[in-house]
Amino acid sequence: MAKSKIVKVNEKIAGAVTGSYKKIEETVVGSYKKIETTVVGEYRKIENAFIDRYLTHEGETVEEAKARLSPPQSTREETSAEKGQE
Repeated sequence: MAKSKIVKVNEKIAGAVTGSYKKIEETVVGSYKKIETTVVGEYRKIENAFIDRYLTHEGETVEEAKARLSPPQSTREETSAEKGQE
């Protein structure tokens, strides 16, 4: 009988600890995601403002300028493959 009481109490403690850990984990991960979303959003605003101000041609949108400025995926893959061989 003593063992069963100890086992029940141990399971109860384990459940409480696990529940607390999950709550803390959800809070931390949720906070991180919120911060990440905010930082990335603000970075994109700054990036778009810079491109609009300094890198667009007459009548060109920011998206068109980004497409013009970024090399195609195949070029990026070739470049990284060449760097890996060196």
